Amino acid sequence: MKRPPDNFINSLISFGNSLVYTSVLSEIYRTQLDPTVSFLHEPGFRRYSLALDIAEIFKPIILDRMLFTMINKNELTEKDAEKELNHCYLKPKARMKFLRKYDERLKKTIKHKTLNRHVSYRRLIRLECYKVVKHILGEDNYTGFKMWW
Repeated sequence: MKRPPDNFINSLISFGNSLVYTSVLSEIYRTQLDPTVSFLHEPGFRRYSLALDIAEIFKPIILDRMLFTMINKNELTEKDAEKELNHCYLKPKARMKFLRKYDERLKKTIKHKTLNRHVSYRRLIRLECYKVVKHILGEDNYTGFKMWW
């Protein structure tokens, strides 16, 4: 890690961001998109900038809400972190708890307004990727994702 977080909250955010980024990248690979071509983030060597672009949409929906819930319910506290000189990491048990909660969050379903059926948060990510594909192919104009629930 280039610059590890130096406090508990930032370590949660950093760990969560990496999970969202990985989930988005996984869904990008299930489409025709090239993860190195992006719209917002600067492409870089060994950096999948499109995953960063799409992750920006889903971090508030998936990660932020989950973090607030876990902190407010004391499911994770500062005791779940290891603080060393200038950095702070989550303990293994805390990471596992976080991963279980994150997996539950990705499996959670909502009724999609245009598909008229329940879809998981993971599926929402892939649907967003398909919207980008349709935009590139000229089939439809891309409109940014907006929560409707």
